[in-house]
Amino acid sequence: MVKGIFHINVNVTDFERSLEFYKRLGFKVIRDLGEGGDKSLERGLGFQRPVGRAALLMIGDDKYATRLDLIEWKNPPTEGKPYPHLYHTGINRIALWTDDLQEIYDTLKATGVQFISEPQRMKNPNGTTSSFVCFYDPDGTVIELIQFK
Repeated sequence: MVKGIFHINVNVTDFERSLEFYKRLGFKVIRDLGEGGDKSLERGLGFQRPVGRAALLMIGDDKYATRLDLIEWKNPPTEGKPYPHLYHTGINRIALWTDDLQEIYDTLKATGVQFISEPQRMKNPNGTTSSFVCFYDPDGTVIELIQFK
């Protein structure tokens, strides 16, 4: 039986640049996987001679928290672009829960991070409101911040 989500993989084109970006969001490295690859990766991932630079990142200290698996593939090199829009089939954004959305928005905006819009407020069925905002990581992957009131 599945117990939860262990990690979400984000392929990037510049590991160090992306690592610094995700650290600004509050992620910390919990396991630096270094650079490498082996036959088990080749068999398990289905491509020849995989070599990547990777680390597992996490927010907080909960040992069951979902991790972010950040990888820059060296062989074959990371290629392509993220989905062109948010209504594409498949996983297309990562939502992060926060209690200081406006502060994070202001900080990231001041550093040049590209946002889809300013923070938006929506009504929930139970009469409360939530706020959310979507923006792009350095490679164009959409990240969402959401705050529940």
